[in-house]
Amino acid sequence: MKRIAVLTSGGDCSGMNAAIRAVVRAGLTNGLEVVGIQKGFQGLIDRQYELMTTKSVSGKLQRGGTFLQSARCLEMMEEPGQRLAAENLKGMGVEGLIVIGGDGSHRGAAVLSQRGISVIAIPASIDNDIKFTDMSLGVDTALNNILHAVDCLKDTASSHDRTFVVETMGRNCGYLALVSGIACGAEYALIPESAYDIDKICNHLRRRYQEGRDNSIIMVAEGVATAQNIADQIKDRIGFETRIMVLGHYQRGGSPSCFDRLLAARFGVSAVESLLAKESGGMLGLSCGSIILTDLDKAVSSGRRPIDDNLLALAATLGI
Repeated sequence: MKRIAVLTSGGDCSGMNAAIRAVVRAGLTNGLEVVGIQKGFQGLIDRQYELMTTKSVSGKLQRGGTFLQSARCLEMMEEPGQRLAAENLKGMGVEGLIVIGGDGSHRGAAVLSQRGISVIAIPASIDNDIKFTDMSLGVDTALNNILHAVDCLKDTASSHDRTFVVETMGRNCGYLALVSGIACGAEYALIPESAYDIDKICNHLRRRYQEGRDNSIIMVAEGVATAQNIADQIKDRIGFETRIMVLGHYQRGGSPSCFDRLLAARFGVSAVESLLAKESGGMLGLSCGSIILTDLDKAVSSGRRPIDDNLLALAATLGI
């Protein structure tokens, strides 16, 4: 193997640049040429790429997002686009491809693997909903972003005796809302995986204020409802002045945490080593502290990673 390529696809997250850097440096250390594909699978179809050097990744480690950029690519959902992508890789002289992204990106990687391309996928998604890995790239930084925002919010909430409803990302996965709710001491974390009773919540909030508590935080995953919807229901039932904060894409940016930088380095180096060992068609994952490789077809067909029952039990014990 003489030349490999790397691309980032789907939603961006902190740690992607660190992973690209690790791939490039590990590739060069092993005597490989490394091609950076710009704008994800769209760049692969449009043949937008550059030959990477150590200078290409210099100063990128601490930056959020992805300097290779990402884009939606509808063409990769159809057979002609998939065929063209595979042909372009072969035309570039690429013998192995590393795809950094979430479940949709991994589906594209699996398609290319089926077309004879040596592919390794790296899980990168703040939702932490990818199976066969304890943690996806970007999750830890997103959680720290949420905690920082909520800690700041609690200061002003206490000053005005207010309830704040904080909306997190996560699609239909409540991991971010649940874990941040536990870590920031929220009163409730409303997630798709667990039913909630709005009347019970309102009664509890009323009791808190009667006891002299000066703030309440309710985390809500976007897959449950909007923060505005929950705030309106609270106001309609008990008349409390309720404010909302929709964190949105703020969660996906910022300098990656130490955990994400280290995980990115481990994933990037392992991806290169897997290609050199001819272990194609796999997705890397973190399992009990070790890096593992799972069959890519199995990974993309196994559905969404469920919430850990231990986390649910912990939240229940803490009264969240």
